[in-house]
Amino acid sequence: VQLQASGGGLVRAWDSLRLSCLASGSTFSSYEMGWFRQAPGKERRFVAGIMSNGDSTVYASSVEGRFTISRDDAQNTMYLHMNTLKPEDTAVYYCAASRQWRWIRFDSKYEAWGQGTLVTVSS
Repeated sequence: VQLQASGGGLVRAWDSLRLSCLASGSTFSSYEMGWFRQAPGKERRFVAGIMSNGDSTVYASSVEGRFTISRDDAQNTMYLHMNTLKPEDTAVYYCAASRQWRWIRFDSKYEAWGQGTLVTVSS
């Protein structure tokens, strides 16, 4: 599967933003999907994951209650709705595909990655 992330940009604190991840080349609906982010000078970290059938979602504690992950298999697209953005949310956001829900928080368990989209939150 090939992934293409989009929707990043420059926003102010407390603003909202929606990221998209368009999949192609394989059966999107069979993949568990996740969002990761990498802030400047820091390691890539898990943000959110959604099960292949959409029945379950998980979030990093830092975004729980502010971010919502969703998917539209008819459009081969996954989303990350980000509300109440904070300057510490500034990062390059990556979407990724996995076949292992058990390890959804671990980037080493993903088999495909998008190119990343930059989100910058000003104070």
